[in-house]
Amino acid sequence: MPPEDAPNIVLIMTDDTGFGAASTFGGVIPTPALDQIAAEGLRYTNFHSTSLCSPSRAALITGRNHHSVGFGVISEAATGFPGYNSVIGKESATIGRILVDNGYRTSWFGKNHNTPSWQASQVGPFDQWPIGMGFEYFYGFVGGDANQWEPNLFRNTTAIYPYVGKPGWNLTTAMADEAIAWVNQINAIDPAMPFFLHYVPGGTHAPHHPTPEWIKKISDMKLFDQGWNKLRDQIFANQKKLGVIPQDSQLTPWPSDLLKNWDQLTADEKKLFIKQADVYAAYLAYTDHEIGRVIKAVEALGKKDNTLFIYIVGDNGSSAEGSPNGTPSEVLQFNGVELPAAAQMKFYDAWGSQETYPHMAAGWTWAIGTPFKRTKQDPSFFGGVRQGMGISWPKRITDKGGIRNQFHHFIDIVPTLLDATGISAPVSVDGVAQKPIEGVSMAYTFDKANANAPSTRKTQYFEMMGVQGLYNDGWMLSAVPIRPPWELLGAAILDPASAFKFELYDLRKDWTQNNDVAAANPRKVKEMQALMFAEFGKYQVLPLDASVATRMVSPRPSIGDRKTYVYTSPLTGLPRGTGPDLLNTSYTITAEIDIPANADGMIATRGGRFGGWGLYLLRGKPVFTWNLLDLERIRWESDLALTPGKHKIEFDFSYDGLGFATLAFNNVSGIGRGGTGVLKVDGRAVATRKMERTVPLTLMWDETFDIGSDTGTPVDDRDYKVPFALNGKLEKLTIALDPPRLTPEDQKKLADAMRATSDAN
Repeated sequence: MPPEDAPNIVLIMTDDTGFGAASTFGGVIPTPALDQIAAEGLRYTNFHSTSLCSPSRAALITGRNHHSVGFGVISEAATGFPGYNSVIGKESATIGRILVDNGYRTSWFGKNHNTPSWQASQVGPFDQWPIGMGFEYFYGFVGGDANQWEPNLFRNTTAIYPYVGKPGWNLTTAMADEAIAWVNQINAIDPAMPFFLHYVPGGTHAPHHPTPEWIKKISDMKLFDQGWNKLRDQIFANQKKLGVIPQDSQLTPWPSDLLKNWDQLTADEKKLFIKQADVYAAYLAYTDHEIGRVIKAVEALGKKDNTLFIYIVGDNGSSAEGSPNGTPSEVLQFNGVELPAAAQMKFYDAWGSQETYPHMAAGWTWAIGTPFKRTKQDPSFFGGVRQGMGISWPKRITDKGGIRNQFHHFIDIVPTLLDATGISAPVSVDGVAQKPIEGVSMAYTFDKANANAPSTRKTQYFEMMGVQGLYNDGWMLSAVPIRPPWELLGAAILDPASAFKFELYDLRKDWTQNNDVAAANPRKVKEMQALMFAEFGKYQVLPLDASVATRMVSPRPSIGDRKTYVYTSPLTGLPRGTGPDLLNTSYTITAEIDIPANADGMIATRGGRFGGWGLYLLRGKPVFTWNLLDLERIRWESDLALTPGKHKIEFDFSYDGLGFATLAFNNVSGIGRGGTGVLKVDGRAVATRKMERTVPLTLMWDETFDIGSDTGTPVDDRDYKVPFALNGKLEKLTIALDPPRLTPEDQKKLADAMRATSDAN
């Protein structure tokens, strides 16, 4: 049974949102729902994430450091080391499980990103899904982001497609509807039953997908016409006026070595970038509006007084992964393709619609992190980890509109919830002894008498992809990132323990990390470094790994060395990590079918509108299409329609490069190379075509591998609309991979190239 008078809990978090984005913390983007929470409760100005999505979310739901629970990096980049395997062990029960065991009803709406990517298929296992971790009801998406118009969506563990046949449907509104229905259902059945609602929408992670109404509303406000440099000044002034930064705070300098000043841009660049910012801002305002609907639903049930609302603004800082120019499709950037503004202008009117998967220019990202330096992925500077937060609990918090400046971290939320509910952290769960909770309660800050009390968190390490940092009792040790966050295909740093320059900040005098005092305090730097590595050893951070691309393509447990895949019936919804990967390899797809005259439909496909491939029949003619990241479509098509009856269709591709194996040598020249494809019907070649290039690193992460029909989006909108079910019988589908094998001579050439590059640097 729950403790007497235990509060309901609504734990809200947006995605990829910098400290200076929301109006509540000085931003220009209206966030009235967050304003309400802050006005009725408290604003927290010194609260910290891990700098990346999955790790922050793992820390949030377990009360333990991200490496302690296997999430040193996002699941899609997991490796075999304990701190990086993306598996939350049974010794680290989540807050959902703890509350369920104490009489709460629990739910999770929105982004998951804590299920290992190789366990996200129909066969599970499901113990790492929300419903297996103590959240009784799940409505959302499993991966890092989702198309808000046509998402890869689940109800519990079942894929659903509520958008089909519903133009204008958007997940941001739909999940608010679902959450409101869930709360109302609990209240109707048992009004006394306490609930825990974990509400984590996709906004504002790319793709930025607000509705046209919100884009117009924000565009009409002309929030960004002044450009990003003046926007920083405006936000900085607002923050001082609101009191969310000290009056003696200094605005950190603009990174002119990385990003242009606004007055250096062309007219087209300014026009495009303003549109990008308008769409981003519309997405945040829209997301906050829908959050407000959920809050109002709780109020309408008369439950606001005894509900603890926690609204965290971002699981990390704002994202610069869209590059200095932004991008109409985030998947371009994750394949190392940066489009100039002129090439992006053709997407201007469609920006934010289902025809784009957009991300804004990094100049806006840096500005939205005001007053701090740097962005998402950078754990050692507050632009990557400082998150605004509002907390209200009318029955308990009486210092309405108060501001709290104590240093705290995501791992402190679970102990705060346990403190607020009167529930003790379990010693064991299902007979498994539990790791200690590593966070500390923030509940002491609820009392007005403790408004200026010293923080109960004295030390916190930071690490992400080799970049290191440590907070200790008012001091911050910060490794300076070497790689801009939009450069994902560069060589790994081979010795991250010694590769970085370290800066030191006295935060007691320098709120924004503006004044590096390392040179004046060499002994303090060494002391902090020693403590930092002691923390690394304690929490499974070692060995440090500063790679990016190599992590993304390393084999997962569900794939291993599998080279042949055979299917004998339709199957849809296989996520990345479970089906065959046709990138950087030779392969043969063979389909044995029995069809009527003028047959139509999908035989097999992976990906969709923003990159992927499909083998299908179009008015009886076999077609194979490669969608190269929505920049180009390469097509093989038979001249003749198939006669009714049985046929064998083959697509054979011979790859010219050395493939992913080259990444082991820190060499990317072997990926994304071209090759020759041959489409065959009943053993006869009907189309042969050379591809000059292929997709180098990744297809869409929120699209799936489908057989017999197509879910998500089509690889070519001109040919068909989903679901495009095959109207014949697929008797057998075989996909055989033949990846490049490095000869000793190849290995020597790559090693020599790597050495030459290292010497040149």
